Amino acid sequence: MRVRPDARDREILRLAVPALGALIAEPAFLLVDTAMVGHLGAEELAGVGIGVAVLSTAVGLLIFLAYGTTPAVARLLGAGDRPAAIRAGIDGIWLAIVAGVVLVLATPLAHPIVAVFGAASAVTEHAAVYLGISILGLPAMLIVLAATGLMRGLQDTRTPLVVATVGFGANAALNAVLIYGVGLGVAGSALGTVIAQWGMAAFFLWFAVREARRAGVPLAIHWGDLGRTASTGGWLFVRTLSLRIALLATTAVATQAGTTTLASTQIAFTLFSTLAFALDALAIAGQAMLGKSLGSGDVSEARAVTRRLQLWGVGFGCVVGALLLSVAWVLGGVFTADAGVLEALPIALVLLALAQPIAGYVFVLDGVLIGAGDVRYLAWTGVVNLAVYLPLLLLALLPGWDALAVMWGAFSFGYLGARAITLGLRARSDAWMRIGRH
Repeated sequence: MRVRPDARDREILRLAVPALGALIAEPAFLLVDTAMVGHLGAEELAGVGIGVAVLSTAVGLLIFLAYGTTPAVARLLGAGDRPAAIRAGIDGIWLAIVAGVVLVLATPLAHPIVAVFGAASAVTEHAAVYLGISILGLPAMLIVLAATGLMRGLQDTRTPLVVATVGFGANAALNAVLIYGVGLGVAGSALGTVIAQWGMAAFFLWFAVREARRAGVPLAIHWGDLGRTASTGGWLFVRTLSLRIALLATTAVATQAGTTTLASTQIAFTLFSTLAFALDALAIAGQAMLGKSLGSGDVSEARAVTRRLQLWGVGFGCVVGALLLSVAWVLGGVFTADAGVLEALPIALVLLALAQPIAGYVFVLDGVLIGAGDVRYLAWTGVVNLAVYLPLLLLALLPGWDALAVMWGAFSFGYLGARAITLGLRARSDAWMRIGRH
């Protein structure tokens, strides 16, 4: 059945707008942490920056719990098998629980992990405290990812928005009380976030159990299905690993450039995460719509959705880029009162703002190819993109160069530009089209 363009746009917006709110709420947790901790001092802010980089890596490497679950569920839903779609989501949640338990066992390694960054001793201590407590929330974060993937695959992006909004409010209130009221500082920031994350996970578990019982789907863990789910996510793991290496390498170079550069980079990366998740709302719509279209065998609709999403991605990138550019010279005061950071930050934000149209294009096509299950290509080209970026990043360490400007120029145009080329070439072909239930 041919879908009119206006109806297609409405469906994109129906999925993307609530997803936007939910996705913004996730990095907004980090924005609250950064803003509140930033007023404690540059060392505390830099310490949280390292801790967040490690946490984001752990969670980012397992993002396939959402990004792999969404198209799998959507394909089965498009094929007309809702019970099987729900079972695919349950498998994802079980995998999240197992992975979360394994990560919690790494709690004693918090200090050695952050020490690898080579920051000043005070910064390292703050990072170790933040990371050591935050690890306890990782199982909850992974459950939220997997259950959100289930909901998106079922074409429901509104419920995750409600949960994320409530969680954000709880996180902000808890952090204010624990950081300043109780006087726990960096530890209070981490503890407040952990409590909010477990509250969100509890609701999502309730939802998954309810849907499974309605559809007559067993809740028991199936190790064979779990293994297949993990195997399917393996290529997404490689793809995400290349992304996380790029972010970690940037943090490591910033650390070598000094505390001011590191603190500025933490603020810029926090804003990048917020903007990236906002742009990713369109990618989420793409995952759900592409999975459903290809599951039902409608190739022409999949191609039409892809074209519309590209237009939306670039247009939305222009809007958010213009907004960031307009506040680049004043936004730093929200996060810190440190004079050095306030002076250095604007150049990073300007470069980041100018690259947002590229980012919109990249995130949309990334979602399209994930929705189509073309994860092997994403994995291999992720390695290629990284090979382009790392030599450009290392230029920031050359004497006499503005490290922050070089870093963010390389990231904004070298790394995102390489991703735009590799994704764009693939989207122009038919090699990524795969129809059917799997």
